[in-house]
Amino acid sequence: MKAQFEPILEQVLRRNPGEIEFHQAVREVFDSLGPVLAKHPQYADAAVLERICEPERQIIFRVPWVDDAGHVLINRGFRVEFNSALGPFKGGLRFHPSVYLGIVKFLGFEQVFKNSLTGMPIGGGKGGSDFDPRGRSEGEVMRFCQSFMTELYRHLGEYTDVPAGDIGVGGREIGYLFGQYKRITNRYESGVLTGKGVSWGGSLVRTEATGYGTVLFAEQMLRTRGMSFDGRRVLVSGSGNVAIYAIEKAQQLGGKVVAASDSRGFVLDEQGIDVSLLKQVKEVERASIEVYAQRRGNGAVFVPGERVWAAGGDIALPCATQNELDESDAKNLLNGGVVAIAEGANMPTTPEATALFQEAGVLFAPGKAANAGGVATSALEMQQNASRDAWTFDYTANRLAAIMSGIHDRCATTADEYGQPGNYVMGANVAGFLKVADAMLALGVV
Repeated sequence: MKAQFEPILEQVLRRNPGEIEFHQAVREVFDSLGPVLAKHPQYADAAVLERICEPERQIIFRVPWVDDAGHVLINRGFRVEFNSALGPFKGGLRFHPSVYLGIVKFLGFEQVFKNSLTGMPIGGGKGGSDFDPRGRSEGEVMRFCQSFMTELYRHLGEYTDVPAGDIGVGGREIGYLFGQYKRITNRYESGVLTGKGVSWGGSLVRTEATGYGTVLFAEQMLRTRGMSFDGRRVLVSGSGNVAIYAIEKAQQLGGKVVAASDSRGFVLDEQGIDVSLLKQVKEVERASIEVYAQRRGNGAVFVPGERVWAAGGDIALPCATQNELDESDAKNLLNGGVVAIAEGANMPTTPEATALFQEAGVLFAPGKAANAGGVATSALEMQQNASRDAWTFDYTANRLAAIMSGIHDRCATTADEYGQPGNYVMGANVAGFLKVADAMLALGVV
């Protein structure tokens, strides 16, 4: 890391003690920005780096709710409104026991650059709660969401802050959240939340967008080396929304996805994952992926307690959670001949693993670029809401494909311009930073 970044990083560590995921995200961006400050000293003079690492607003609140047994339970809610230089804060809500301020802050920081890369007029933010919807009844989930929104609504608005879903927050939760927002405000402000049901203001392709976009970005990378998904062995971690639609798109492009996972282990299905069965097990029944293996037959096996990367493949798509692919996993993948990695989750690859992939010359797409299709399609949903319009699946899918192609080209061109051709991490960080930094300078010291 360049010497000029060390005092700023020390300040970040001092102001945000114990928030290791946030520290990691800041370091990764700083590692890319040396050539930028050498070429554009005005960013240092205006303290843009210091400002971009400090959220505009951090909101922490109590979420009291009543379970089915009549017990009062308390969770903690968060919303970090990180940077609005390009537009209203935009980013998902995560409901998971691991959520704390450092997770939300890391996700919000990443979201600033991700949203910038889309070219859409949206700033970056993130939120959530340590509530776990797994194992809870429909009534319990509804009551929690209503209590959560009762506090958060005052900070939201289609021109202020527009949340979406994330881990633990799907269409069901968005529905309950929007219903409470509408009830409290007496406004059908459909642009205040994205990921809504198609029948009440949602966008076609939004459900598929993050997974589809990840694969579309990976396909663009592969083309730079004369390769494609066709005939490739593909590994996908996770089995939630992002993973399911990454599997679907990879197989549409001719790849064979042979493995997927959840917190209990992974399934190895050498015949290729049956997407319709996976959707039934994970989206409808909300069951373990082990159930998929039991019903699939055809030699599919469940491997408990292990990570999916042990299966070996040509293309790896980490789509579960942060820091899920470490140095030992990277070595396994490299020994198996992996040629490309595209992150469908946010920061799923540790710095050590990323370094190994880059040293080996493997194509590597960071999450802030590869998984930006979800938020891009959320912005398209906002456009439809603002114009009281609804687009067809094909029209929206074509818009998504064009956006992902643009993100890829922006990252590749920027990496070339700053002397690191093929370094998509550097290209994404610099391209995302430049757009936000220029907007911050234009707006003055705010």
